Amino acid sequence: MLRPTRAHNNIAIFCETRAEWVIAAQACFMQNFPLVTLYSTLGGPAITHGLNETEVSHIITSRELLETRLKFILLEVPRLQHIIVVDDTPTKWPGYPRGISVHNMATVQELGTKLENVSRGRKQPMPSDIAVIMYTSGSTGVPKGVMISHSNIIAGITGMAERIPNLGENDTYIGYLPLAHVLELSAELVCVAHGCRIGYSSPQTLADQSTKIKKGSKGDTSVLQPTLMAAVPEIMDRIYKNVMTKVEEMSSAQRTLFTLAYNYKLEQLSQGRSTPLCDNLVFKKVRSLLGGKTRVLLSGGAPLSAATQRFMNVCFCCPVGQGYGLTETCGAGTISEMWDYSTGRVGGPLICSEIKLKDWVEGGYHSTDTPNPQGEILIGGPNVTMGYYKNEAKNQDFFVDDNGQRWFCTGDIGEVHPDGCLKIIDRKKDLVKLQAGEYVSLGKVEAMLKNCPLIDNICAYANSEEMYVIGFVVPNQKHLLSLAEQYCIRGSWEELCNNAAMEGVVLQVITEAALSAQLERFEIPRKIRLSPDPWTPETGLVTDAFKLKRQQLKSKYQDDIERMYGGK
Repeated sequence: MLRPTRAHNNIAIFCETRAEWVIAAQACFMQNFPLVTLYSTLGGPAITHGLNETEVSHIITSRELLETRLKFILLEVPRLQHIIVVDDTPTKWPGYPRGISVHNMATVQELGTKLENVSRGRKQPMPSDIAVIMYTSGSTGVPKGVMISHSNIIAGITGMAERIPNLGENDTYIGYLPLAHVLELSAELVCVAHGCRIGYSSPQTLADQSTKIKKGSKGDTSVLQPTLMAAVPEIMDRIYKNVMTKVEEMSSAQRTLFTLAYNYKLEQLSQGRSTPLCDNLVFKKVRSLLGGKTRVLLSGGAPLSAATQRFMNVCFCCPVGQGYGLTETCGAGTISEMWDYSTGRVGGPLICSEIKLKDWVEGGYHSTDTPNPQGEILIGGPNVTMGYYKNEAKNQDFFVDDNGQRWFCTGDIGEVHPDGCLKIIDRKKDLVKLQAGEYVSLGKVEAMLKNCPLIDNICAYANSEEMYVIGFVVPNQKHLLSLAEQYCIRGSWEELCNNAAMEGVVLQVITEAALSAQLERFEIPRKIRLSPDPWTPETGLVTDAFKLKRQQLKSKYQDDIERMYGGK
């Protein structure tokens, strides 16, 4: 295990995605202060855990997060002495516990311009020094702090940048994903390194139709017109469903024209041809949803469905670079080539990474499988991080080979295609053995069923003591109301979601979708529970990258699990 030199105290940042986040991070990197990153949606206990584990005395935050989240846990973080607020107002902060000083960022910047501070020498960081202690969003239990060195960051962003053609000063990137997520931080550091402009947004103000944009006003993408954008599949799925709903509302002639153009372009793309006429006449309006100038979309954080990827390629007239990486590999691993329009794959290894497959006998995956080798994905290279902070027990997933190269065992199952591209096919932790001995991949079931227009989100659940799979479903409001009308089921939104007859109708639709997606009978949920409320990071049921938090979902729906398995 590499041992970084402890040059300085850790500094934490607990803030929304904004310019001040990156400015503060760059300042910490220059002065060799390890930066502790925490998601702004984390709950009190997780924030307290991260701050106490890293023994933080200084934290950078926003006024809103200080007043709504941090304020209530200050007494639980005894080492905390200084809070730096990135907002300009107010300038006085009365009512905080003794021993804690609150400063505005402008005041701190002013201190930095004083002659005695300017002339003070600074110690350059070593490549092996810790740059970031990044707390994962914790889809499985307590968040773990991943130690990312300066050399890890350089390797990771070098690998990513090499896959994006012609990066430079003419590019504009829109930042709206959490900067505490390795995908967003890496993407923005790539932009800073190549002189690209960055405009800051949020998921609630991104597009003209976003929830916090007044009707008739423009969303951030319309104003900024970015050329580069990163997105998690959840956001792309939402765009896809919204556009397809609008297509269904078109007149018969318009719908026919759209379908003809869509299928024609799909065919042309598969042959490597462009379709300028279709792009201008049919897809220009759809493309304007993201500002109209997007030339590269990067997707990461979770698998992107084939239907959504094809839709983004066709309607937004730009490639979708689907990538695969983890916080533990500094976000880097693979990204598909921009000319590769195949779906369901995540591309070949980046120049900073090597990939190999390790047999997983229990799951039935072997590197000798034909036609494609399969197994657990191991990522090696200078981007592989230094392990978990103060957590030796979990560090067994990291190892160093005979050549001194670091590797990380991802727990994801992949297969390598003849052209060297990787496809993610399973996850070790998502595999459940049913009572009759069949193995069910919950992630695979969810990915297949999420393509169903009736489903906004789904969590498949199975218990090894039971014979079948069940599911918790967040239905699409528009489609569910339409289905309720069709079957003469009446009631409020809440009543419809709690209606047994409605559950039965939705289950029927899901079963048909599952069969057409070629799921096995034992993989199809036999009973479901409809959720009237969406799962957002604020509810604690999904991470900031919208990955399911299975343990929390299980706790929330415990009564329903017992009911669906006949307990009551």
